[in-house]
Amino acid sequence: MWQFFKDYHFYRPAEKRAIVVLLTLIVLTIGATFWYERTHQLVLSPEEAAALQVFADSQQQQAGDRRTDISTETAAQQRLEPFDPNTADTLTLVQLGLRPFVVNNVLRYRAKGGVFRQASDFRKIYGLTDEEFTVLAPYIVIRSTSEVSSVQRQESVAQTSSDGSSRSYGSSRQTWQRNEVAHQDSVPSLLKEASYEKIEKYEPGTLVDLNKADTTELKKIPGIGSAIARMIVTYRTQLGGFYEVGQLRDIHLDASQLQSWFAIDEADIRKLSVNSFSADRLRRHPYINFYQAKALVEHRRKHGALTSLQPFVLYEEFTASDLDRLSHYLSFD
Repeated sequence: MWQFFKDYHFYRPAEKRAIVVLLTLIVLTIGATFWYERTHQLVLSPEEAAALQVFADSQQQQAGDRRTDISTETAAQQRLEPFDPNTADTLTLVQLGLRPFVVNNVLRYRAKGGVFRQASDFRKIYGLTDEEFTVLAPYIVIRSTSEVSSVQRQESVAQTSSDGSSRSYGSSRQTWQRNEVAHQDSVPSLLKEASYEKIEKYEPGTLVDLNKADTTELKKIPGIGSAIARMIVTYRTQLGGFYEVGQLRDIHLDASQLQSWFAIDEADIRKLSVNSFSADRLRRHPYINFYQAKALVEHRRKHGALTSLQPFVLYEEFTASDLDRLSHYLSFD
């Protein structure tokens, strides 16, 4: 700034006048703005201020009521009924409360040849939350492979047909409805298993090895039917074995009620060789995600074979509980 004033005397007269005019305009603009704000400031009387506040409150209340109405309407439109994720059409999936992009992911998965072989497979659909799956799980009924293939062929015809797509789609819907009636007695639901399947149950005090029992033995425990027995065996296979009964909570079972029926031998757990398995193989375990598997393999590559999980205490990919439960499933041989 000081250099500007020193050089000012060396400007030509025309340049000096232009500078003065410019500075004058800047000062006048700032002054006019300040004067306008001070003289035109909105002043409300107490009555006007109170009325304005009441109006604002009413607008906020109406907005809240509209959000509540929308939520209530959405919940009312949801219709829970037994469905097969391999054959359910778009309308059925939407009525179950699934969001449009989740419905689209289900249809794309089936279009690529994907098949849901058990209820837990439906949880793998991208975008489906744990809460949504928990609500829908009791209503999932998996049909036979032949029926799935038949309906998928009809869906394929519906997608490729240019003039008869709507008729094929309707035919698929009708096929689902006919199958629902025809197999109402042949495909047992959880309620029918409990009502009609006569299985001699164990007496209280009996202990069952959770890591060795098959579905037949599991069904002899009070409160466990065919569907729950299959869920336990399937999840046990994915884990490699259980180290505590509390892990049954992972598949939404009440572990506290089942605690007294099970004994566990950790020696039966099949462990993962952390020093030889690839990241893709490691991430297949329910307790290891993509980033954790990558961290394990990358640390092994940089620092050599792992001897414990201690180096990962400071890794942001792992929590203390992650490391604790993984210690039961990793082998450092």
